[in-house]
Amino acid sequence: MMFSLILTGPAHAAGPAYVALGDSYSSGNGAGNYDSSSGNCHRSFNAYPYLWKNAHAPSSFADTSCSGAATTDVTNNQLGPLNSSTGLVSITIGGNDAGFSDVMNTCVTGTDTDCVNRVSQAESYAQNTLPARLDATYNAIRAKAPNAKVVVLGYPHMYTLNVYCVGLSDTKHRKIDEASDAIDSVIANRAAAHGFVFGDVRTTFNGHELCSGDGWQHSLVISPSWESYHPTATGQASGYYPVLNANS
Repeated sequence: MMFSLILTGPAHAAGPAYVALGDSYSSGNGAGNYDSSSGNCHRSFNAYPYLWKNAHAPSSFADTSCSGAATTDVTNNQLGPLNSSTGLVSITIGGNDAGFSDVMNTCVTGTDTDCVNRVSQAESYAQNTLPARLDATYNAIRAKAPNAKVVVLGYPHMYTLNVYCVGLSDTKHRKIDEASDAIDSVIANRAAAHGFVFGDVRTTFNGHELCSGDGWQHSLVISPSWESYHPTATGQASGYYPVLNANS
């Protein structure tokens, strides 16, 4: 009598329960293909949280990120899906606290001096006020998701420097990038203090910023204007997703 033995490989485990939090850089403002049910949060199916979900099939997935969110919005409105079973959390937050949108508006419409002064204000806020706001939000995340790996993603530089580029002055380009560095430095420091992983997207965006000729970020968009100065679908897929994937 012959017996046949059927060998099966181990079943592929689902990815960890994943919750995406944060602001417009997490929701995918600028990436198109928006979830109509998300309203003014502008959550995009092309944003890095959905790209990670599609690639890893997490056991559960929730995206509460929202365009315009500051740290207090995360703490007050976005933490509902978190629990002790949450295995992965991603977040970008802090840019709106520091007034990055107003920095861009001032630098685009004002003089070089206006831009320099507004960036200095943002840097002062980032150094003196933002740390405590990040600490409060990070503490709230850890309290609700005690077992999760938390990946805190930063913000890219807006401009490639030292190349010919029609539009804003070189002084403004440098100051805007300086503002990104100031915010990212504080975020990285506070994330590390909480045992969270900091994902630095300046590395993946390097050479692909505005003035590079690549389509990774929007410059000024007339309609819808809220897409201005945000990553495109390419920026989400090639700039943000690889950093989350490498650190998750």
